[in-house]
Amino acid sequence: MSNIQFGIIGCGRIAYRHAEQISKHGRLVAVCDIKEDRAKKMGEKFNAHYYSSIDDLLKNEKSLQVVAICTPNGMHAEHTIKSLNAGINVLCEKPMAIDVNDCGLMIQAAEKTNKRLFIVKQNRFNPPVRKVKTMVEEGKLGKIYSVQLNCFWNRNEDYYKDSDWKGTKKLDGGTLFTQFSHFIDLLYWMFGDIQDIQAYTKNSAHKEIIEFDDNGVVILRFFNGAIGTINYTVNSYKKNMEGSLTIFGEKGTVKIGGQYLNELDYSIVENDDNNEEIPQGNPPNDYGQYVGSMANHDKVYENLLDVLLNDGSIVTNCYEGLKTVEIINRIYLSASRNIF
Repeated sequence: MSNIQFGIIGCGRIAYRHAEQISKHGRLVAVCDIKEDRAKKMGEKFNAHYYSSIDDLLKNEKSLQVVAICTPNGMHAEHTIKSLNAGINVLCEKPMAIDVNDCGLMIQAAEKTNKRLFIVKQNRFNPPVRKVKTMVEEGKLGKIYSVQLNCFWNRNEDYYKDSDWKGTKKLDGGTLFTQFSHFIDLLYWMFGDIQDIQAYTKNSAHKEIIEFDDNGVVILRFFNGAIGTINYTVNSYKKNMEGSLTIFGEKGTVKIGGQYLNELDYSIVENDDNNEEIPQGNPPNDYGQYVGSMANHDKVYENLLDVLLNDGSIVTNCYEGLKTVEIINRIYLSASRNIF
């Protein structure tokens, strides 16, 4: 355990995942939520000061070294910039923001204050993902021909009605931001930037519930010459079905599957006996009625400490966080031109 002192802005469900890891890796000093009862509940549970105003927290808690931003997507930029300007390193939950310009302002604030800005992308730590990333980097799959990303989850009416921000354009941003930005990040991380995007999106089952898409189809052309597709939905009947990435290469075909990119489903690669064991990953984040991506926040905090204490390499930097937002914005821009 380190002596680093942490704060948390936003005391919803994901904040507890952060608080648990902070308790193992440092000290949680203060928490904040505009709903004071939620801040009080978390503060008392983790023996931390609690506030209902981020300005009051930043004014009074001068010992903080890292703040975890766990507020709604549309507030990430404001809260990150305030924390950086107060001289505090920031760990921002996904997505970095819901607007590219806001991402740029966040990066500017980090550079101006000479503070670190970490973005949570815990799926990069999934064991099958890391294995396939290495295979791609080492050229074991040869030239990449095409990739297929499938995101088939369930988010029912109760999921949105239990929240005062999910499903809104202003604070949520869209299904690709809240549910699937981790998956979009992996495409960029593994295969590089995207040259062309064509997308169709639709709200098929949540018309009176959310202000944006609940499913979509996307065609991609990468700068490296590969083509790809994204098929996503939150209309899988009753429960999450699949989160998978299939790669077709010159020297092999690989599929990372399961519900959360947590299993190596298929692997036939030239000069590979396919007998290498893949360590079992962490279970998904469990939020009661639904589950999310794999709970790799322990790895996120281990990397954060390695960077701050040992001058280690950051796993997900703010520029990569911006690229994810940029790609999602481009998908939605294309979809806005292809209304049907």
